Amino acid sequence: MSWPNSLKTVFVIDHGPVMARASDLPIELDVFNKSRSHGAGAFIPVTPVCKSLWTCAAEASFEYCRIVWDIYPTGRLIRFMICDTKVNPVGSWGTNQQNLTSITYHFAQLGVPVSDSRLGDSSIMHGLTAALEALTECSDAQLEKLKSAENKSKVHNRGRVICISSFREDGYVRSLESFFQETILQINQRNFPPTHMPIHHCDFVVVNIFPNPPTITLKEHPRLELSPLLSCELISVCASRWLASRLVSLVLQHYELASTTVTGIPMKEEQNASSSANYDVEIFHPVSAHADILKLKNESALFLMKEGYGYKTVTLKWCTPRATSNSVEMWPCSSAYRISPVDVTSRPSSCLTNFLLGGRSVMLELPRSGTGGRTTSHMLAAHGGEIFLHSLLIGRSVIEDPPSISEGSGGRVTDYRIPDFGELMKENKLVPYLLSEPFGTPLPIERASNRMERWTQYWPMTISSTIVFNMGVHMETLTKIIVNEELTDDQVIECKKVIYNLLALESRNEPLPPTCSGHRDRGAKGNRREEQYRILFKECEIMLRHHCRSEQHRRVLACLLECRSKGTAPNPLLVPSSTKESAQEINSARSSIPDTPLSPVAMPAAKAPRLDVRSSLAGKSLLEVWNSSVSAEVSKKQREFVGRVKAGGQGPVKLYGHLDKEHET
Repeated sequence: MSWPNSLKTVFVIDHGPVMARASDLPIELDVFNKSRSHGAGAFIPVTPVCKSLWTCAAEASFEYCRIVWDIYPTGRLIRFMICDTKVNPVGSWGTNQQNLTSITYHFAQLGVPVSDSRLGDSSIMHGLTAALEALTECSDAQLEKLKSAENKSKVHNRGRVICISSFREDGYVRSLESFFQETILQINQRNFPPTHMPIHHCDFVVVNIFPNPPTITLKEHPRLELSPLLSCELISVCASRWLASRLVSLVLQHYELASTTVTGIPMKEEQNASSSANYDVEIFHPVSAHADILKLKNESALFLMKEGYGYKTVTLKWCTPRATSNSVEMWPCSSAYRISPVDVTSRPSSCLTNFLLGGRSVMLELPRSGTGGRTTSHMLAAHGGEIFLHSLLIGRSVIEDPPSISEGSGGRVTDYRIPDFGELMKENKLVPYLLSEPFGTPLPIERASNRMERWTQYWPMTISSTIVFNMGVHMETLTKIIVNEELTDDQVIECKKVIYNLLALESRNEPLPPTCSGHRDRGAKGNRREEQYRILFKECEIMLRHHCRSEQHRRVLACLLECRSKGTAPNPLLVPSSTKESAQEINSARSSIPDTPLSPVAMPAAKAPRLDVRSSLAGKSLLEVWNSSVSAEVSKKQREFVGRVKAGGQGPVKLYGHLDKEHET
């Protein structure tokens, strides 16, 4: 069982003289003096008060812990190692120590660091060694898993160490990384008691803090895999301005959290209770709460980068609570997650928290895009004194029936060949193959792939795009036999019988099945039977050309082409089984079929011998050659006018001459 690095985290914070330096960012304070000597209501300037680097590091780490423990009350363990002349461990892996009350009490006992270096210099390396020793200790969850012999080999010990100090050069940081890697290797070589485990992987995060303005800034580097056991990351930030925001960004990465900003919260003004304004409250929660939003087409437009931070937030609009919204259990919720307000001490966060803890629920909706309607995606509600973010089902509810295959993106589509698709799946089932059995050169998976390719060489998706597969018993034999890899002589005869039967139906002018009358290519004459038969034979030719993989398949195609060129239906009982058409007949039959948009590219026919036309054109002008060719073409294509034939080509012919004779009579 692989344990993530976020299950066990150790903070190593420097408590030496270097952390006693001021951050050089004064806190604005106004002192109001009521004494008479200075006059009533006089403001007296005071000496600027600045936080030390130690105070900035402690506050940022406390905020890190608060967010983690708000969302994960159990299962996420954090410890501290405070380093000065010695290592002062704070807390343990016990669940009773995983709270801010216990941590802040131990920090208060230690006090602020002393700037006098004569009391002794601190070494952060002792704290790193103590942090690795703490990671080898098993937590209660790990000990519970180790009790089972089956899970003992599956339990992995992974953790994270976050080191906060003020460094002066890059070389010292690189030496820390090398020391940390060597210490892991040395510790893992020990023989551990039952309550300890070796470290399988550790994530080492070095946070360098400096005052404002900075004296020396180190170059950051992203997370790097130094070895299979260690990954390292270096962060360098200003202690007073950006340390808290960078640790907030880190907690989102380490624990897979996401940000949501609730906008448009109506709230009365603090100074004027008669007026109200809209406020925003940002909350953190597991990233899984945005799973349905990530599936939307315009999901990238919903995530906005928060100014001054390294993460994105999703903006959801507050919906005015209704009387029926108190029934939390009636909403189709797919999941619920604990939340943590980002600015927990602000007035909007406090008002929203008290509103939800009072038993009310708040619906959150996605921003409207274009002319779309309102989409409620989440709900905030409290259960047992804790606030949860509920993910509502945006699409189809889980209690509804699963979607039908006939429901496409364009609405309900009933034109798909669903029964035929089921038969296709039945004919191409895959079964387990025992490796102990001998097999030939094409592997079983290759043979199955070749079979599926043959069966789908020509397979229309919809009913309206085919006539061949709508003919039922008239074409069933041909469509099932032609997909075989090889054909026997008897199978060729069966296929020819189907072709002859179609020609017989056409000669008797029998109507096609009703499903064939709605073909998409019918055009203006689609309902005429001759047009339907033309499309039927054209599609049949396309199907046979797709399956011309052997000489027997070519015989079937040549039979169709020959019958269509002659326009007659031979008696299938008189056709011998040994009949084999020559290549010349096949090529001549193919050339008689005109090219259509649905027909594949025809195979090149044999080249005809070149004719010597110079002898026939000798002594003739170009006009004579043109007139002779035109007259020859006209004589072939159309009959001569009867009146011109009777007149013998002498002068103009008078139309309807018999009318004059009747008038004279």
